[in-house]
Amino acid sequence: MPEQKNVCHWYDETSAMKRAYDAGLIDRKWIEDYCWNGGNGCVRKRRFEQEGYVSPNHILPDGTVSEKLRGLRF
Repeated sequence: MPEQKNVCHWYDETSAMKRAYDAGLIDRKWIEDYCWNGGNGCVRKRRFEQEGYVSPNHILPDGTVSEKLRGLRF
């Protein structure tokens, strides 16, 4: 976990992005730019909080699709 104080409250063991990062499936930049930045600009967070929509695991924080994650269970 980073030293920063602004970790998104959704970044926990249930977070698809945390699990993907911990498994080495996504680059650290996704976590640093979104999850360790309070979730600022995160499409996944916005959709969940505003629409109640849980994004599939293969949707990255900016809303793009990761073909690498598509179909994986982690």
